[in-house]
Amino acid sequence: MITKLAWKNIWFKPLNTILSLVLLTSSVAISTVLILVEKQFEEKFTSSIENVDLVLGAQGSPLQLILSSVYQVDTPTGNINFDEAKTWMNHPFVEQAIPLAFGDNYKGYKILGTTPAYLDKYGAKIKEGKLFSKNFEVVIGSELAKNLKLEVGATFYGAHGDAAEGEVHENFSYKVVGIATETGKIVDNLIICTIPSVWQMHHNETESSENQNVDSVEAPHHNQDLTLDEPNMEITAVLLKIRNQMAKLTWQRLIPQNTKMQAVSPAFEINRLFGLFGIGFDALKYLAFGIMLVSGISIFIALFSTLKERKTEFALLRVNGAKRMQLLKIVFIESMLLCCVGFFFGTVLGRIVLVLVSKSTEAEFKMAFNPYEFLWKKEGILFLLTIFVGVLAALIPAIKAYYLNISKTLANA
Repeated sequence: MITKLAWKNIWFKPLNTILSLVLLTSSVAISTVLILVEKQFEEKFTSSIENVDLVLGAQGSPLQLILSSVYQVDTPTGNINFDEAKTWMNHPFVEQAIPLAFGDNYKGYKILGTTPAYLDKYGAKIKEGKLFSKNFEVVIGSELAKNLKLEVGATFYGAHGDAAEGEVHENFSYKVVGIATETGKIVDNLIICTIPSVWQMHHNETESSENQNVDSVEAPHHNQDLTLDEPNMEITAVLLKIRNQMAKLTWQRLIPQNTKMQAVSPAFEINRLFGLFGIGFDALKYLAFGIMLVSGISIFIALFSTLKERKTEFALLRVNGAKRMQLLKIVFIESMLLCCVGFFFGTVLGRIVLVLVSKSTEAEFKMAFNPYEFLWKKEGILFLLTIFVGVLAALIPAIKAYYLNISKTLANA
């Protein structure tokens, strides 16, 4: 009965109620997006650098090297000589070395030349088909296969560079021989083939152009004799797992001093990146808390102003047997209802916003966020904070209702 009465009282002044709900919903929505993005963003980035102690690549921006080689969200710093890289790859201090070669894409999805060890690193198994064994055979990620509706046996042409609008290499077709299992990592959005496939694509185009008069129905000729032992072959980077802890530090200084390459610690660069993002996250958190504070003030004003106009109503309730504590409960319940409704709509709105953000990041960076994940601890704290704001907002109006002078109120009515 009290809850029903409180709900009706909320809408005594609908504009005040709507304003309070809008402010509270906005605050909760911003907080919800931040909680989910921060957690999932950190998970995706840290999971991708597991067992990668150093990244060997061309000299340039260390962060750019990490973003391009580990996360495939930036252009590479350049190419390195594979023979020179092998000197470090075969060093006794190296437990595992995974070479990478970039250059092309298909409809915005990067084509990566590497070894089967790359799939193993991310726990990707072959769900359909088989592993690539020849040049221009590819294994595609599960998310990519779903988005582009590619199946085993399909063929396609790569486009030069990272942009989907790049020059198409029409003389060299790739064939899908396998589809990887879903991992939730960057491998889900990659097209993976042998390194000689990427190398041959760019170095044999002149030779292939002589065959342009061949009937278009005939499949393009692929010279599959190239191997990883070809001289003067270039790659983009190498992911290194180091067994010697001291080498992790010393190689970052020795390699750029003695070669045209650099060795970068992904953990260090990503921590630095998180630090930069953290400033933005903190600013948005302060904004959300500020809006929540304003919403609390708005609820207080709404309750306090309506209390003045409802003094007679409360006095009549007391005359008809209502106790002081019941009047106090009515005011608190009104505030709690506002907070619960605002929290609910804020949680829903936050996830709708995250869906839109996810679509944008997936199209641009091939990184999606899960709006359906619930972080019970953090979102529970957010709920308690929302309730606390409601309690503070209702405290003074509730006390005034509790100590309402019945006779004076009715005499002035």
